[in-house]
Amino acid sequence: MKKPLLSIDEPEPKKATRADRPPTEGFATIVDGHFKSEFDTADAAEAAGRKLKSAYPYLQIEIYDSAMKVRTLLS
Repeated sequence: MKKPLLSIDEPEPKKATRADRPPTEGFATIVDGHFKSEFDTADAAEAAGRKLKSAYPYLQIEIYDSAMKVRTLLS
């Protein structure tokens, strides 16, 4: 049995995100004090937060604006 040949191509650089540091651009959802998902627009972040809130109403969900460095609580 032949082994598949492995390619030595350069892998694409990954954008490593850390949950303990706020994003530097865009918007993010914060679930129970932890940064979770990043979005380009506030509307996309809010839509994702509301979808999560409707499925799990006991969670505390906030939207973080990295330009203004402000957290907004979803109610």
